[in-house]
Amino acid sequence: MRDAFAQELEALAAADARIVLLSGDIGNRMFDRFKARFADRFYNCGVAEANMMSVAAGMAMCGLRPVVYTIVPFVTTRCLEQIRVDVCYHHLPVVIVGVGGGLSYASLGTTHHSCEDIGFLRLLPGMTVVCPGDPQEVRAAVRAAIEQAGPVYLRLGKKGEPRIHEHPPTFELGRGIVLRQGDHVWLVSTGNMLATAVDVAQELCQLEISTGVISLHTVKPLDERLLERIFNQGQLVVTLEEHSVLGGLGGAVAEWRAHQERARARLLRLGSRDEFLHQVGSQEYVRHILGLDVPAIVARIREVYQAGCQTEVGQ
Repeated sequence: MRDAFAQELEALAAADARIVLLSGDIGNRMFDRFKARFADRFYNCGVAEANMMSVAAGMAMCGLRPVVYTIVPFVTTRCLEQIRVDVCYHHLPVVIVGVGGGLSYASLGTTHHSCEDIGFLRLLPGMTVVCPGDPQEVRAAVRAAIEQAGPVYLRLGKKGEPRIHEHPPTFELGRGIVLRQGDHVWLVSTGNMLATAVDVAQELCQLEISTGVISLHTVKPLDERLLERIFNQGQLVVTLEEHSVLGGLGGAVAEWRAHQERARARLLRLGSRDEFLHQVGSQEYVRHILGLDVPAIVARIREVYQAGCQTEVGQ
């Protein structure tokens, strides 16, 4: 995902002299081409992320289109006040790019985990929250984010995420992408869980549970029309994310559903638990611990579905 971001940003910068890139002392080799072509539009702000965010806000006030890039916890949690007061309060067109969303940096421990960031940022007025599901969606999301008049949080994985879309999909902020139709269960994925959602759907269909897959790349604003359709079409809607079941995609969908009197389907939220993770290991290992690998997800969905979807639950 991060390579797709760097390539797309370079192409956009060639066409728009207002685009400037601010880095929190990361991605230096990845941005070598950008620096070579636009030396006066790349700023390594060092390990001073709060200051970097304020600098970006000032640049936006001067008519530039700043893109701020570093690891998720350091571009969100560490400078939340600056995002809230300097960027969002003034509704500035700053694109905040966090790399390593969710458990991408699982091996580096809790300081590098990011299972709260969607919740933090979607609470801020005027903020658009985008979590593309594969490199094709990343490219489209970067283009869409640059065109926005206000702040955008773009949450990326790390590297090695599989390409799910064979061709560039039709992409619009606030509109989910239906990858597969289903009658019984709908998997609504955001971010780097999309490949897992596709695999889960295939296994459920083999168990004669017709399962649809949606990439809900925009967590704020939600695609309410699409949600209304699937909640009235299926029996169980499952949100899937590398984020806490509190505050993220599952939380946003639950808030929306609470006001829908006619929603027929039950809601199952799958994500990380409301606790810190003290184990260290690969992303796959941590997903296994949290029940976010394919076998565990299939088993949980099958359990709820076969029980008649009698309860609304969050993992």
